[in-house]
Order: sequence, then structure tokens, then C-alpha cells
Amino acid sequence: MSNAPTFGLSSAALARCLPFAVFMLLLGLRGALPVSESLDPRWVYGLSVFVVGGMLAWYWREYGELARQNLPSAREALLSVAVGLAVFGLWIHLDAAWMQIGEPTASFLPLDLQGQKIWPLIALRWVGAALIVPVMEELFWRSFLMRWIASPQFQTVDPRAVGLKAIVLSTFVFMLAHTLWLAAIVAGLAYAWLYMRTGKLWTAVIAHAVTNGVLGIWVVITGQWQFW
Repeated sequence: MSNAPTFGLSSAALARCLPFAVFMLLLGLRGALPVSESLDPRWVYGLSVFVVGGMLAWYWREYGELARQNLPSAREALLSVAVGLAVFGLWIHLDAAWMQIGEPTASFLPLDLQGQKIWPLIALRWVGAALIVPVMEELFWRSFLMRWIASPQFQTVDPRAVGLKAIVLSTFVFMLAHTLWLAAIVAGLAYAWLYMRTGKLWTAVIAHAVTNGVLGIWVVITGQWQFW
């Protein structure tokens, strides 16, 4: 009997895949909407944050890996913060032309016609990137996909025991979802390493949140909007 992974529409799989799929769908909608005085597609990101945040709350009981008993220790949390800061430091420097795949995506530019910052847009973007996206993405990329590649019964897979195939393939797919492919590989491997080392998804979520949160602050301060 074949041991090859087969996708199943179990409630556990749906709970980890649907928020990510809806988020990507809404991002695609934002890119397809025409810009006009009466319609600003940038606000679709706020809708994405609201919808996906609601979906995560709805499915929260499905996420046993994020239950209270799986919270990291103080030492593990500090390690996660350190890894998140290191990924941020590398991310903003891994942007050479050969480190990019495909055409550069349009950056999120929260400025008005006079070049002034639109703070509600900035706040929505930061909240989404630092608080919602890390939970959503780690549930999909690491907790689901990486373990599903190891076994269709992904919930039975101990993250500390996933094989090289699962790590490489899940990181490769994660890379394809980003323009900065080398930075994405570094980030994907770093978050996967934390999950595997501790066996706790919260460590990957914290590192991811630190990376995104600090990146957002840095972008607003420096005006390097292409990283956002």
C-alpha cells in the first residue's frame, strides 16, 4: 500500500488551510481592484486581517499545538525572539537582484497623494503582519504542510521527528510564495528549526511575529516600503 501523502479534507486540515487560502484570495483581490477616488484597494488588507482573524478565532479549539500547555518556556521564548531578530537582519540585506524570483511585487504604500503617512493603514498593516499572519502562516506552513508531507495523518507527527524531505519540500514551497527567495529560505528553515527543536509551534509563531513586527517598524522609520 502506498505511503504517499494524500490530501484529506478533515476538519483539522481545513482549520489550518482555509484561513491561509482566504488570506491569499483577498490579497489577490486587492491586486485586481482598480484604484480610484472612491475605491482604495489598500483597505482590503484590513478586511483580510478582520476575516482571517475571525477564522482563527472560530477554529481555535482545533489548534491543539497552540493550547496553553504548549506555551514555550522563558528560555524558549527568548531563543525565538533572538531567531526572529536574526531573520529580520538577514531579510533586509538579502534583496539583491539575483536573490529575487519573478517580478517584484507591488509594495504596500500607505501614503496619500501628498506623500504623508496614512496611519490607520499603517496600523492595520502592522497588526496584520505582526499578530495575525504569523499564527496563520505557521499553522499552515509548519504545523500542517511540513508534517503532512511526512504523513497524511499530520497530527500524529512529532515535529521533532520530521524528516529532511518534509523540511526541504515545505521550505521550497514557502520560498515560492515570496519574491525574495533566499530570504524566504532562511526564514522558513529558521522557523522550522525552532518548531523541530522545541516541539512547540509557539516558538515559530513568536519568531515570525518578531521578524514581521520589527520589519514593519523599520520600514515605517526608514521609508523602505518595498520590503512591505
